[in-house]
Amino acid sequence: MAENNKKKNNTNEEKWKRVLFALVPLIVIITVFICGIIIMNKQKDDDKNVAYTQLIKDIDEGKIEEIEMTVGSTSVKLKYKGEEEEKHAIIPSTQAFVELVQEKAQNGNDIKLNQLPRNVFATMSETIISLLPTIVLVVLVILIFQMQGLGDKGKVYDPDISEDKITFKDVAGLDEEKSEMMEIVEFLKKPEEYTKMGAKTPRGVLLCGKPGTGKTLIAKAIAGEANVPFISMSGSEFVEMFAGLGASRVRKLFEKAKKVSPCIIFIDEIDAIGSRRASSNGADTENNQTLNQLLVEMDGFDSDTSIIVIAATNRPEMLDEALLRPGRFDRTINIALPDIKGREEILKIHSRNKKLAKDVDLKSIAGDTAGFTGAELENILNEAAIIATNKKHSGIQNKDIEDAVKKVTVGLEKHNRIMSEKDKTLTAYHEAGHAVVSRYLDTQKDIKEVSIIPRGIAGGYTMYKTNEDKYYVSKTEMEEKLISLLGGRAAEKIALDDISTGASNDIEVAMKIARDMVTVYGMSDRLGPMSMNLEKDPYQIQLLGNNLEDEIGKEVRNILEDAYNKAQMLLKAHRDKLDKVASKLLEKEVINEQEFNQIFEENY
Repeated sequence: MAENNKKKNNTNEEKWKRVLFALVPLIVIITVFICGIIIMNKQKDDDKNVAYTQLIKDIDEGKIEEIEMTVGSTSVKLKYKGEEEEKHAIIPSTQAFVELVQEKAQNGNDIKLNQLPRNVFATMSETIISLLPTIVLVVLVILIFQMQGLGDKGKVYDPDISEDKITFKDVAGLDEEKSEMMEIVEFLKKPEEYTKMGAKTPRGVLLCGKPGTGKTLIAKAIAGEANVPFISMSGSEFVEMFAGLGASRVRKLFEKAKKVSPCIIFIDEIDAIGSRRASSNGADTENNQTLNQLLVEMDGFDSDTSIIVIAATNRPEMLDEALLRPGRFDRTINIALPDIKGREEILKIHSRNKKLAKDVDLKSIAGDTAGFTGAELENILNEAAIIATNKKHSGIQNKDIEDAVKKVTVGLEKHNRIMSEKDKTLTAYHEAGHAVVSRYLDTQKDIKEVSIIPRGIAGGYTMYKTNEDKYYVSKTEMEEKLISLLGGRAAEKIALDDISTGASNDIEVAMKIARDMVTVYGMSDRLGPMSMNLEKDPYQIQLLGNNLEDEIGKEVRNILEDAYNKAQMLLKAHRDKLDKVASKLLEKEVINEQEFNQIFEENY
């Protein structure tokens, strides 16, 4: 109960801090706006102001009909004879001025003096207005000091009071990574055992992997398993508008960590501040200062301070070499995509709080989702739950999950899109071309579904079975993938004697594969085994000859033309199957695996 109250108090305190911090810019804007109005009004009133010497002269000459003044105020209102518009004047001494006017009135000067009682509200308004510059200055100082600190950034997650505590049992598909991280957990739990043996504190661990593979999750699980605080911060939160702010926040972050030691500092997307240092000005200089401060802090760890920095990135090649040397980030762990067993375990974890029907086979779903990350699998189950709810199902059915996979990978199904018969026929032959060509290619023949129902931006799709985890891709598979991709364009040309823009995405993907075959994977027979990272080093190509760009272009074009010609040859040889698949698509719109295979049986 006490822990819950403590958590509520901390949550309320953080909430009020966020509200107050959010109000600071609003207060500054309102204050500046009010000051602007006051200045504008003052400029307008300048034409109505009368100098004190001129006022005395006008009183002597009998030009003023009435004077109105408030007790205690140095400002007076003047009404001139024959004029409707009021004017104002500032008097140095109210008592002397009143005596002067009364004396003039006694001497026969026709002047009326109205003395009004003091207005408390007006006095307060004048006081507030006079204090506005001071208020603005104080607010700006507070704002700058707030920004110099961490503010709401660098939040500490305490496993003792956290309701959603994460441990290794909540992480699936990362068995090898978890076993390696257990050393970090043991050190955080029992640091004295390692120090007795003479082992030094691991300074940092760098987690590399594609987005959604679970880098943040495993970092939280380490903190939860070791039962230590977890301080999380994104790399982009270090650098903002003020110079030197990033370095200041790095210092504050490590000071905060030392107070709650032993603990874990987690920096997500560290490439935002850890990229290679450049000798340039502006934002790069600020990033360099931030990175330098991070290097200094990691070097300055006390030997008895149990603080471990875990950083995550999906672009490790961007990081500065000084950051990766031993003594800073001692270990680099690559978080790979989960295999079929890992995907099944991930699906089991994310389905724990979901109502599944009896026909759901998570192992089969894991087999059909090769290449999916943990985050994508979680999203698929969530989309399946939404689909099941919309369809009023009592539980999530296997069909709901299959529809969710299509929705995530291909796009939302659009039954209401009106297509002309010409477009339908073209789409049917295009998708039939992909499917029929793939049927006669050993590495591409596993067709799961063919459809001409529009999804997302696609007019139709051909879905392949992905029940095999691939760690390497052979040259034959890449060549046959190109033939399959260009099968749609080839079918349009053969069946309709025309081509369309529907193949634009196919050609774009094929172009990238062919280019990578030549420039990255060294699969060109004519140019030989060479690899060039032109995005990282665009001048690398100049080292290999002046005409190499032309040679690469010719080789890429030859690979694409060869694939297109082979696709046409296959479709011409099996034109009857192309027509039958297209006809079936026009009839049913969707063909499943069994219906597709039936077309290729001998007695069809």
